[in-house]
Amino acid sequence: MKNLKAFGLLFIAVLIGLTAAVYATNVATTQTVASSKVIVAAVDIELGGKLNPQMLTSVDWPSTSLPPGAFKDIKDVQDRVVMTGVMRGEAILERKLAPPGSQGGLSAVIAQGKRAMTVRVNDVVGVAGFALPGNYVDVMVNAVQDKAKGDDNAQISKTVLSHVLVLAVAQEAGRDDTKPRVVSAVTLELSLEDSEKLDLARSVGTLSLVLRNQVDKQTVVTQGITKHQLLSEPSAPLIKPVSTKSRPVASVASAKTSTACVEVFQNGFMVLKCF
Repeated sequence: MKNLKAFGLLFIAVLIGLTAAVYATNVATTQTVASSKVIVAAVDIELGGKLNPQMLTSVDWPSTSLPPGAFKDIKDVQDRVVMTGVMRGEAILERKLAPPGSQGGLSAVIAQGKRAMTVRVNDVVGVAGFALPGNYVDVMVNAVQDKAKGDDNAQISKTVLSHVLVLAVAQEAGRDDTKPRVVSAVTLELSLEDSEKLDLARSVGTLSLVLRNQVDKQTVVTQGITKHQLLSEPSAPLIKPVSTKSRPVASVASAKTSTACVEVFQNGFMVLKCF
């Protein structure tokens, strides 16, 4: 009798478990997540490319995680120009597009109020090909200063522009390639004032590009360095051996040119430092 009762309880428990499993399965299969259509790139789209229906497709996107500025209809983005490279499967967003009516090409990606200017470079000036689109550089000029009264012409090297965006190298504006490319020209994004500085700099001297860290936006103002400053060497301090029997006397000739002198003993030598 006891065994029959135990089997009955076991049968009821199994029946309840199977009922719960069937119910959970039905709920999982019938419950659907709300979604919306979102326009994404069907192929990789390069910077400055004009969108057409062959480049785009629509996919279901969870309504709770729609990216801001997304589009639902291909007609809304047709003939728009992308300001950044878009990878396949990436959503097309308003912030990645140039204003309506913009034509394709590099001019569409130039920031408001900026200008694009191309300078000729070689493998050295172009940082061995590592100055790629999307990188930031400083521009340095090596020139000869105008002769002042009674002075000779002084050669100087000075940074004239800082934190300049590289828009394109040669005729390529793609930013997805990290391999160095040695080219003959680099296009930079500049303000109108900086464009004038660069135009003058390339006419008076030799230009060099200095590659920057992409997240470093600090601008450092320098006075430049001349050939005389680079090659000039500070006068060496007077060094004399120290005798263990008697203390050496400071050099009178050296003291004449200074207001105060101090004797410093280091490693068995006496160093006379004058200020």
